[in-house]
Amino acid sequence: MIIDATDKILGRLATFSAKKALSGEEVIIINAENVIISGSKDAILSKFKARRDRGDSIHGPHYPRMPDKIVRRAIRGMIPTAKPSGTAAYKNVTVHIGTPDNLKADDVKLPNKETLKDKKFMILSDVCKWLGARWE
Repeated sequence: MIIDATDKILGRLATFSAKKALSGEEVIIINAENVIISGSKDAILSKFKARRDRGDSIHGPHYPRMPDKIVRRAIRGMIPTAKPSGTAAYKNVTVHIGTPDNLKADDVKLPNKETLKDKKFMILSDVCKWLGARWE
């Protein structure tokens, strides 16, 4: 299953992808940099900064800055990776920045930014650039 993540809410996308991966399907997510994170700008940035500042560079925890790694990490939190079924499911999840030439997205109905009640959100690419990530 190929999912276009443009204007999709990160948590809803992650739960949907985790369920599909646990059922044995291969999940490929494209345009990971266009995912929406709901909440106020201050709350989102302070949460991600706290995650990055926790621990140290040698001993961890090592939290990603790139959009594809952040989306994959969100999916990992919803899969029981300590069990063999969870590790097998996690191997079925692939996340891409942008759209590779050979992939075309399936039509998947997921909540997007129009369903947000408070209309406070940030795009994941803005958060990643704030964290210091570089791609393209």
